[in-house]
Amino acid sequence: QVQLVESGGGLVQAGDSLRLSCAASGRAFSTYGMGWFRQAPGKEREFVASIIWSGGITYYADSVKGRFTTSRDNAKNTVYLQMNNLKPEDTAVYYCAADGKRYRTPGKNGYEYDYWGQGTQVTVSS
Repeated sequence: QVQLVESGGGLVQAGDSLRLSCAASGRAFSTYGMGWFRQAPGKEREFVASIIWSGGITYYADSVKGRFTTSRDNAKNTVYLQMNNLKPEDTAVYYCAADGKRYRTPGKNGYEYDYWGQGTQVTVSS
């Protein structure tokens, strides 16, 4: 079982940066691929980024590529999402998720993830 707790959200202006953190419990964290998703009001949840268990490979949605970077520190059981040059359309609740299958490359679909955090709100004003 893995528990995930996101932090770092807030209200910022367009062009600003934020770093989200996702702290995980459980010794198996270092073997799980991790993903970031977001959901804006009235919209479906969408994939943002993912990172394999070792941190060596990352994937991004086209809408955030070049602006967002995900990383992880397995010694601290934490995954990060650095968000630069934020835009109003980035406003959403951001969730981290863990793929509960060890060493599997994380996908872009929510149903591929077994554990979810409670989410953290990011609001970008224009």
